[in-house]
Amino acid sequence: MYYNEILKELRTNEKLTQEQLANILGINRVQYNQYENNYNTIPTKHLNSIANYFNVSIDYILGFNKNKTYDLFINDIDNIKAGQRLKEFRKENKITQLKLAQTLNTNQSVIANYERGRTVIATPFLYAICTKYNISADYLLGKIDSPKYLNK
Repeated sequence: MYYNEILKELRTNEKLTQEQLANILGINRVQYNQYENNYNTIPTKHLNSIANYFNVSIDYILGFNKNKTYDLFINDIDNIKAGQRLKEFRKENKITQLKLAQTLNTNQSVIANYERGRTVIATPFLYAICTKYNISADYLLGKIDSPKYLNK
């Protein structure tokens, strides 16, 4: 994942320091610096906060789309809707929870918890699913209804 370059570009274009953006996210500068320098994976909730702050899509930050935003989107991630969409996507593609878990190198209970809306899809898993299956992260997370699939 190379979103770190886009994070830095968004921040510097707005003439914000790492400290200022970290404060916006409610974290410390060192933690934000780790995201921007690709030392640590940014959690989905912080990815969403940055997308909302800069009015760009998560797909744009993750490098899936050159268009910065979608016409109709919501700011919040709905874990229940995200879980339903993950399950719907999985079934449409005839992928079992176990098979998806194996693809992501995790266990089936993680996928089950995502599908039940107990937790938000972790950034590395979100990235892997979107990359492998060409599906929009914003769609999966319930931020947009269309487009479902990425145009590359």
